[in-house]
Amino acid sequence: MSDSSPSGALAPPRARHHRGVYDALVIGGGLVGSAVAFGLRQQLDHVAVLDEGDIAFRASRGNFGLVWVQSKGMGMPAYGHWTMSSQQLWPRLAGLLHELTDLDVGLEQRGGLHPVLTEEEYEHRIRFMSELLDQPGMVQYDWKMLDRKELADLVPGIGPEVLGATWTAVDGVANPLKMLRALHTAFDRQRVDYLPLHPVADIALRHGVFEMSTPHGKIQARKVVLASGLSNQALGKQVGLEVPVRPQRGQIVVLERTQRILQTPFSTLRQTDEGSWLIGDSQEEAGYADGVVGLPVLATLADRAVRTLPALRDVRVVRSWSALRVMSRDGFPIYEQSATHPGAFVATCHSGVTLAAAHALRVAPMVVEGALPGDMAPFSTRRFHVQETA
Repeated sequence: MSDSSPSGALAPPRARHHRGVYDALVIGGGLVGSAVAFGLRQQLDHVAVLDEGDIAFRASRGNFGLVWVQSKGMGMPAYGHWTMSSQQLWPRLAGLLHELTDLDVGLEQRGGLHPVLTEEEYEHRIRFMSELLDQPGMVQYDWKMLDRKELADLVPGIGPEVLGATWTAVDGVANPLKMLRALHTAFDRQRVDYLPLHPVADIALRHGVFEMSTPHGKIQARKVVLASGLSNQALGKQVGLEVPVRPQRGQIVVLERTQRILQTPFSTLRQTDEGSWLIGDSQEEAGYADGVVGLPVLATLADRAVRTLPALRDVRVVRSWSALRVMSRDGFPIYEQSATHPGAFVATCHSGVTLAAAHALRVAPMVVEGALPGDMAPFSTRRFHVQETA
């Protein structure tokens, strides 16, 4: 339920508010914005997060929770390196959050599996992984196509239709909801001003200070990071940034808790640290219909999960949901500082869990320094201009 006054206007938030000019401000309180804000606070005194209300489109609430490397980077080797760097930084981020909040974010990095159920899938997966890692400049890691016997040794009860699975040691999972809670608890402990019900309507740069117009007045900051998902496109225009993003719907089926039996996650099926089962991986170009779940899609997801692990046939569905991924034109992240509004940055991606550590421990220090290094150039929107003229 949203918090509103009898007149329908947004009610004043119950949050502290630094009355001066913030050192840095993040627009967006999901996993991307929260991770960046957490990182900023490790170096800056006055940091704020401006967020919307409960009805906002939120990729974070629908995240599958993978910390995933295999399959990332086809067509952009820099993305493979970026994903690997975040995977390597994840234990440090989880440790920092646990030390500060005493909360466990459910990080498990025991490897990951991508199942194949037909001969065609088997051959396609081998070809894909080989071509992925053969790209010039691509980060290298060990992978293996497990045959059915090897997979059965790792995952007891595997279905008779499963021919095998690709495996890497570099994949894992985290709990998105616990992660978001830990980040926001850290805000409270370190006095980051989290201001919900503060959607930003306008951004102006005056005398080196950014001024954000919200329903509760204007808020100023020396640096601003746009991390508001699909809203980045409209906000970016106000600071000279073209941010071509679109919504892509994903649906998830949740099964009841059982005894923990799946220690190594599949890319489309995992069991959480609490025992619940998540089934996912739909990718639908469905516009902004994020609250819509479709039985044909859910049935397809459930059918593949049962074929992978037949014992799931007897486990009850407890809920399902859909949410919107934030997809750029080519599917890769966008990180850039505005040329016309120095101090304004954008950070957008569809892998908010996987890249959380990189956002907190690499992107945030770049914002503090006021510049993105050369190895971040592939993530600039300039790549879209090159594509258009090619």
